[in-house]
Amino acid sequence: MSTRRMQGFTLVELMVAMVLGLVVIGGVVSVFLANQQVYRTNKAMSDVQGNSRIAFELMARDARTAGLTGCGNASRIANVVNNNTAAANWFVNWTAPVAGYAASQTDPVAGTDRTGSDSLVLLGAEGSGVSVKTDTASSATIVLNEAKTSLAAGDFVVICDPDHAVIAQLSGVSGSTLTHAKTGTPGNCTLDLSYPTVCASSNTYTFSANALVARLTASSWYVGTNAVNGSSLFRKSLGPGGTLSTDEMVRDVSAMSLQYHQSGDVAFVTADNVTNWPSVDALQITLTTISVDQRAGVNAAPISRTFTSTTTLRNRVQ
Repeated sequence: MSTRRMQGFTLVELMVAMVLGLVVIGGVVSVFLANQQVYRTNKAMSDVQGNSRIAFELMARDARTAGLTGCGNASRIANVVNNNTAAANWFVNWTAPVAGYAASQTDPVAGTDRTGSDSLVLLGAEGSGVSVKTDTASSATIVLNEAKTSLAAGDFVVICDPDHAVIAQLSGVSGSTLTHAKTGTPGNCTLDLSYPTVCASSNTYTFSANALVARLTASSWYVGTNAVNGSSLFRKSLGPGGTLSTDEMVRDVSAMSLQYHQSGDVAFVTADNVTNWPSVDALQITLTTISVDQRAGVNAAPISRTFTSTTTLRNRVQ
């Protein structure tokens, strides 16, 4: 065997092979990193869009029932709750079941919890409620057709029949029996559930059989600071027993702006330009959300997108 045939690779050949190998490996790593970044970006975009969709749906549920009594008589509503127009009892102030506040305006509900965003207060009746079997007005006692109910003492309720609706606070619940006496906090100013409200009235209005009783829903939507010093969409709401709770609904919502349509108008306007809140029949919500992944965008920054959704207030559209 000749000496030439037993020779190995030269140093130059090995170096060329190593360079070619490094080029191939570099190309593979580059493609991997690019695909990883594309995946992170797409996932971040999906998260941003998903969070916005959830926020719009949750707010729309409250907006669609705003001002709803369950009996279609939103123009005839009595209110026997003590100090029912006081800021502390905003949740029973049915003179404005839809009320918005621009970022420059003072919101008595969200207060200092919001961080420069617009805010929105919505009042309505929860679900389909329960139905009245008998109403003994003289003793402020209502017996329901249902054997039991989720209503509790201290709850604020909307009671309605074809004639009118009334907002009152329950003083007691025992099985299927509800009472609305003049006790509690803030309590009722009268036992009389007639329309219009006269706190000094000695009359008694008896609701007809199958009248509806539903828990009052009251919510305030705004953007505020969350527990990790980020920003989130919050909902302050009226809970069982008349207690107030603040819930973080959607994280990483950085801004919210609201515009309102008044019946007969062409354009949407901001809250500080609304001249007649009872005529508002549609709501336009604009949210800015950012990605959870803080390095998903260009220059290792979070992705931020702004979306707009329009919701009709169903009970105000003829």
